[in-house]
Amino acid sequence: MPEGDSVFRLAARLRREVSGRSIVDGELRSGAAAGTSLAGWTLSGFETHGKHLVTQLSPGWALHTHLLMQGSWSITGPGRRLPASVAARARVRAQLDDERTLWGIDMPIVELMRETDVAGALAYLGPDPLRPDWDAAEAVARLGQHPDRTVVAALLDQRNVAGLGNLWVNELAFLSGAHPFAPIGSVDAGALVSRAARALRLSATVPGMYQVTTGDARRGRSHWVAGRAGKPCLRCGTSIRVRAEVVDDPERRRTWWCPRCQPPVR
Repeated sequence: MPEGDSVFRLAARLRREVSGRSIVDGELRSGAAAGTSLAGWTLSGFETHGKHLVTQLSPGWALHTHLLMQGSWSITGPGRRLPASVAARARVRAQLDDERTLWGIDMPIVELMRETDVAGALAYLGPDPLRPDWDAAEAVARLGQHPDRTVVAALLDQRNVAGLGNLWVNELAFLSGAHPFAPIGSVDAGALVSRAARALRLSATVPGMYQVTTGDARRGRSHWVAGRAGKPCLRCGTSIRVRAEVVDDPERRRTWWCPRCQPPVR
């Protein structure tokens, strides 16, 4: 599943490519508004809140989408078509005034709403380090509401901090020296939140540093623990451990940690 920095970068790309373009033809093909024509609207902007993308449609409307595990956005040039197998999975089609077409593919969540309703629809989400209204103190307070929850569970809960996914949660636990299954109340939540904000901003905005947590972008060395089960810890050499949270988890979520650098709470 794309994490907050992934969606932030996606919004930036769409903003450069299509913001300000008018839609001359197209429709929604999923959700409660399926069948709604998009002709006559303008792509006036793109915003994110955590893993959620909001496409602003002038005048006065917005399209809320979430990619979950399989969704994507694609742009085809004038006269170009998607392969038939991909076109069948398109949930949004927007032919633009420059003859390009914007496609939303395989997106499970496609919601059309008034622009004024967006804030209310996403109000349950926690503070997002990539938004101008980021509130670190609020994120710390939310994490502290359930001090017995594990570090990974608390950080993955989008109601506490929006935008952190499995990769970032595992890497942040390592960088904080916290065992992933330790109670969140046993760690310095303020330092953890500060570290999370710096990491996401670096990944989202600095060229060549997308989801690089070690400072070394070379293959096999960009992450401390995520995806490195059985390999030596890059810091101490101890074999990295992994645990599958739920065998049939559709997100195929795994938790990785170094047993030496992240000792369990006694």
